[in-house]
Amino acid sequence: MQTSVQLQKKKQLKIPRRNIWSTFKSQKFLFLMMLPGIIWALLFAYAPMAGLYMAFVNYQPTLGGFWSNLFSSEFVGLEWFRYFFTNGDFYIIMRNTLASTLITLLFSFPMPIIIAIAINEIKNAKFKKTVQTASYLPYFISWVIAANIIVTLLASDGVINALLKFLNITDESILFLQEGKYFWWIVAIGNTWKDMGYSSIMYLAAISSINPELYEAAKVDGANRFRRIRYITLPHLKPTIVILLILALGGILNAGFDQHFLLGNELTKEYSDVLSTYTFRYGIQNGMFSYASAVGMFSSVVAFIIVLIVNFTAKKVNGQSLF
Repeated sequence: MQTSVQLQKKKQLKIPRRNIWSTFKSQKFLFLMMLPGIIWALLFAYAPMAGLYMAFVNYQPTLGGFWSNLFSSEFVGLEWFRYFFTNGDFYIIMRNTLASTLITLLFSFPMPIIIAIAINEIKNAKFKKTVQTASYLPYFISWVIAANIIVTLLASDGVINALLKFLNITDESILFLQEGKYFWWIVAIGNTWKDMGYSSIMYLAAISSINPELYEAAKVDGANRFRRIRYITLPHLKPTIVILLILALGGILNAGFDQHFLLGNELTKEYSDVLSTYTFRYGIQNGMFSYASAVGMFSSVVAFIIVLIVNFTAKKVNGQSLF
């Protein structure tokens, strides 16, 4: 039997139901603040998805309007996808894309974590701000400038070759940007250098939310700096690391257009040609719009499936997930 006190508590905890209209009236200003974002998403994220139909037709631009040309084009079904999988380019393009992104992930994912922890351990406030600012700057440099910096450093008479000769590692200049075997590593290090400072911001935000009393208690117990990082900082960073890893793996087929287009050349094409540069070449330069749309759609679908798989796995293993 329930007592009168328990029944009274249940009545107090019971939340009255509200219809959609009353909720909108009470929170109308919040909905108005959301409106620009909703309109932007509809116009620039969902409306263009109608163009995916191009991947299933033989689109040929004529003097008519885009939509009339699109929906009056010959329907070919999965023919463009079949052509991509069987024309001989599929293996090379997928090899280059996966190799470039996985090597980049190997460098670029742990570096922001290391930088965030290192910056957090700096006690001098002025030096800490200087290091943070210096680490952020490369992110705001365009890839056109960044690529020129990398090309200059790796030139036959550049700083890197001069340093290698000074240390007696090599007697002759290494043609880094003319030999494909170096290309994936150059792109990976360039991506890491450019993005690691900015990416560390999220980890620094997560570290700032850790209760300082935990560190003080660990000091009292005799834990040194490395033990405090291992047993306090890293466990608290775990949710952030899992979420960002899921997002990073979701973009595993997005190797980046700018860096591959700007650093690649005919001598390294066998290693530098990835999905983004491949679709650009066939879609814009060769005018095969439907084929490029099919390749791009394939990349997006695979990325979506990877996100679902990684998210499900992370939820089962660690109990943490993106959704």
